[in-house]
Amino acid sequence: MNILFIGDIVGKIGRKAVAAVLPELRKEHNIDLVIGNVENLAHGKGITHSTLAEIMAAGVDFCTSGNHIWDKSEGLEILAQPDSPVIRPGNYPPGWPGVGEKVLTIGTKSILVINLLGRMFMKVSTDCPFRTLDSILTRHREKQFAAIIVDFHAETTSEKQALGLYSDGRVSAVLGTHTHVPTADDHILPKGTAYMTDVGFVGAKHSVLGFSPENGVQTHVLQTPPKAEIPESGMASFCSVLVTVDENTGLATNISRIYKEVEI
Repeated sequence: MNILFIGDIVGKIGRKAVAAVLPELRKEHNIDLVIGNVENLAHGKGITHSTLAEIMAAGVDFCTSGNHIWDKSEGLEILAQPDSPVIRPGNYPPGWPGVGEKVLTIGTKSILVINLLGRMFMKVSTDCPFRTLDSILTRHREKQFAAIIVDFHAETTSEKQALGLYSDGRVSAVLGTHTHVPTADDHILPKGTAYMTDVGFVGAKHSVLGFSPENGVQTHVLQTPPKAEIPESGMASFCSVLVTVDENTGLATNISRIYKEVEI
């Protein structure tokens, strides 16, 4: 089974880059499932009905998210829908809209997708992602999955690496998101779990994490509040990873970065 995971999709230029790149990738790599992180989908902060529909039409099958998923009220509506194609980190306290994991059906196979949020240097207080993972896996222990994919939306490399090793042999892949900069450590852990500290992002290449370079630089030079201004045209980066999973064992046999650039 071939699963493509797309890093944080940022703004209109990111959505257009997905539409430009993904259809050909699906054909070229015989992809069974496409998952994308959408917490920055609508102008860098949260999601809306229209922006979600746009990337689903482009070929994204299912979506994970992160701490910015709450930034627009439409995101709360989307998460609250029983059949929502979007999940949020599962270690938020009980009572938040949405769920932190979902079982998908691809043909005759079941895939479990899990979303978790890191705690180091994040501005929100959440439950332990390690124990939350244990609880989710225990909840589904009677089920047979062809693959289990974990999106760990976290700030630090150490916390991501620790969760990867903690999960090794129990899930198919642990893929980091949130920092928007792809790491060069895509590999298979000793017990068969595919791992990458951060997949990267889809958005304006010459930017500060997807936001306009002028504002990004000014924020650091003058210590002014950041502004959510995103270039809508120019060169876009498309960061993703392709994970191949043995359906019989649920463990990864390969992980490889797929990076594209496209003029928008």
